[in-house]
Amino acid sequence: MANKSKSAKKRVRQDVKRRLRNKSVLTGLKTQLKLYKESLSSGAENKDELFRKVVSSFHKAASKGVIHKKNASRNISRISKLS
Repeated sequence: MANKSKSAKKRVRQDVKRRLRNKSVLTGLKTQLKLYKESLSSGAENKDELFRKVVSSFHKAASKGVIHKKNASRNISRISKLS
């Protein structure tokens, strides 16, 4: 295997950081979505607050480039139809 250039090594380090950060954000989104769906099925009183948190999280993830903007919009639309 050829030696990697300095910039290629830096790129690998950056990719690892980004992948871990994105994975963390996606895991958080899935968890919040699951909590919201559970609150709907159990009839919890704080479902409006959870809805706002989920929508906000999807918007943040889209604005930071973790997920595509249309993906966020589609998910938010589907969530709003549930309630």
